[in-house]
Amino acid sequence: MSILEAIILGLVQGLTEFLPISSSGHLRVASALFGWPDPGAAFTAVSQLGTELAVVIYFRKRIWTIISTWFRALVNKDLRRDINARMGWYVILGTIPIAVLGLLLEDQIDSVFRDLRLIALTLIIFGVILGMTDRYTRKHRELTDLNVQRGITFGFFQALALIPGVSRSGGTITGGMLLGFKRKDAAEYSFLLAIPAVFASGLYKLTDIGGGEYAGVLATIIGTVVAGVVGFAVIAWLMRFISTHSFMPFVYYRVGLGILVLTLVSFGVLEPHGGAASENPKKEVVAEEQAPEPSADPTPEPSPSPSPSASVDPETGWPVDPETGLARDPETGQHKDPVTGELVQIDPNSGLPIDPYTGQPYDPKVVHGQQEGRQGTAQEGQPAPAG
Repeated sequence: MSILEAIILGLVQGLTEFLPISSSGHLRVASALFGWPDPGAAFTAVSQLGTELAVVIYFRKRIWTIISTWFRALVNKDLRRDINARMGWYVILGTIPIAVLGLLLEDQIDSVFRDLRLIALTLIIFGVILGMTDRYTRKHRELTDLNVQRGITFGFFQALALIPGVSRSGGTITGGMLLGFKRKDAAEYSFLLAIPAVFASGLYKLTDIGGGEYAGVLATIIGTVVAGVVGFAVIAWLMRFISTHSFMPFVYYRVGLGILVLTLVSFGVLEPHGGAASENPKKEVVAEEQAPEPSADPTPEPSPSPSPSASVDPETGWPVDPETGLARDPETGQHKDPVTGELVQIDPNSGLPIDPYTGQPYDPKVVHGQQEGRQGTAQEGQPAPAG
């Protein structure tokens, strides 16, 4: 992932995390629209650490009051009925559903749930549910009306955000309004409830950054910082906005975006599991189509047992794209340079891979050939060992 991608995706994360329009869904859709590979569930989870740090800073006084009162109430029975002490328990209990389901559905979250068609449908369906809830429910309760049952119910609505396109804030706020809470109170509890879940998820996925993930360490750090700065400004704006406005603008936006994504996927502009549909998916079977031509020599010399097909990368097992010479993941369409071990994008104009560090196209055959030539020359110039 290039630095430019990290900055843009950080902006998307910061702008959408607290709005009821799904930040994880937007990261996935934005990458596809730009023709970039899926940034991955790990980048999504870790970049949310930045936006959640913005929550901690914005609500720092309220959070400190809740934590300090909760701890003091452990030994002081008179404080146990205080709303701040109870709020500590409600946040803990409300986090259980998303923690349990997140671990149980981890494989689906990293794969099936990132299908663009599913994201588009959840944007539309839960957008309509948000709009109907906002328009037709009686919103009269405040945070002082929270109890154990309502706190856990909030938690189950938050767990819906494991599916990109639902929206953590949108799902939780919808649940809060269904329970009769005012918009601002439902939003505030939504942000507070997300703190332990987001920090736990981000730290858990932190070890997945780098390695086989498309997003490297530096890109993830930059994206996280950008998301945090932008997210702080969005929180301040949203809390003022919902005090006097409904969520209907976000509903219209969700439905419109969902229809757009479904249309682009239907017409083949976007691949449901990858980025832009600019590459030929039939390349996946090129290894099967390429068969050696029979030799014209009537008496060929016996040859040793054939080695594994040269059209398959021995490390990943992926087919080798004959046009680029790089291994290509048949599921996501991502390319991997076997020499550097980096996942790379393909420049649509030149058809060459793009160096993730410089952002410039390069010919792997020429570059790697030069590297091997330099290594060979260096080895020839070394003095022979004394014997």
